[in-house]
Amino acid sequence: MTSIGTGRSAGPADSGRAAPSAGPAALDGGARISGTVWAALAVVYVVWGSTYLGIRIMVETMPALLGAAARFLFAGALLLGVLAWRLGPAALRVTRRQLGSTALVGVLLLVGGNGLLVLAEGRVPSGLAALLVAVVPLWVVVLRTATGDRPGGAALVGVLLGLGGLAVLSAPGLSGDVSLGGLVLIMLGAISWAVGSFISGRLPMPANPLVASAYEMLIGGLGCLLVALARGEELHLHLGAVSTRSWVALVYLIVVGSLVGFTAYAWLLQSAPLGLVATYAYVNPVVAVFLGWLVLAERLTLSELLGGAIVVLAVCVVVSTERRR
Repeated sequence: MTSIGTGRSAGPADSGRAAPSAGPAALDGGARISGTVWAALAVVYVVWGSTYLGIRIMVETMPALLGAAARFLFAGALLLGVLAWRLGPAALRVTRRQLGSTALVGVLLLVGGNGLLVLAEGRVPSGLAALLVAVVPLWVVVLRTATGDRPGGAALVGVLLGLGGLAVLSAPGLSGDVSLGGLVLIMLGAISWAVGSFISGRLPMPANPLVASAYEMLIGGLGCLLVALARGEELHLHLGAVSTRSWVALVYLIVVGSLVGFTAYAWLLQSAPLGLVATYAYVNPVVAVFLGWLVLAERLTLSELLGGAIVVLAVCVVVSTERRR
C-alpha cells in the first residue's frame, strides 16, 4: 500500500516500496488514463492480493522465516543484478547514512512486518490476514497525527471506523475459532510496517527507489534469516518434506510477488495519478479473500465479513481523503 502522503506503505505481504513521486499527482485533473496504466494497475491488484495466498501455501511445509528469508534474499539479489546491468554498478552506490536508513526501514518492513505475518499465516486464514493488514494506511494516519500533522476530520473518522473493524475481526480469536496469538502477530506486523512506511519518507534514503528496495530486501531477508536461526527453524527444515506446491509458492513470491508486482508499482508511481495507484489499498484485501476462498476453500464468518467490510470502507475513506490533499 502506498502510504498515502508518506512515501510508502504496501502491506507486509509485499516487498519494500518506492516513495511516491509528486509528479503523477498532477494528472488527477482529468488526463486520459492509458491502457498500459490500467494493465499495470491490474497486475498490482492481483499480484499483491495473491501474495497472502502464496505465503499461506509456502508455510504449509516450509519453516516460515526461512521461507521469508529466501524470498527476500533472492529477490533483492536479482533486483540488484538487473539494476547493475541496466544502470551500471555506480548506480548501486549509497552513503553510510543512506545504507543505515535503508537497513532500519528494511527491518521494520520485512522482519517486523512481513516476518510476523508469515509466522501468523500458519494459524490464520490468508483472507483474514489480508483484512487485518489492510489497516496499515490507518496506522500511518495515527502516526502522522501523533507527530503534529493533522490529516483532517474525515481521515480521523476513517481511522476510528477501521479500529472498530479490527475489533470485529478479532471476534474469532476471542471465541477460539482462530488463533488469537496469530491475530495479534498480524496486528503487530501491520504496526511495524506502518512505522517503517512512515519514517522512510523522513530518512536519507537512496535516490533511486529501486536501489533502496533492493537493499531493503537483502537486509530484511538477512534479518529474517537471523531470527529464523535464533528460533531453531533450521532444525525443522527437511527439504524432502517440503511439498512441490510450497516450492512453487516460494518461487512465485520471489519472481511475481516481489519483482513483477513491485516493478509494475514503481512504474505506476511515475506514470499514473497517485490517487489512482492508491486504490490498491482497498482492492488487495478483496482479491486475497476471493483467492483464499477459491484455492483453499477458506470460509469467512459473519463477523469476519462484517469487520472486513468496515475495514475496507475505512481505508476507502482515508485514501479518498488523502488523494484530495
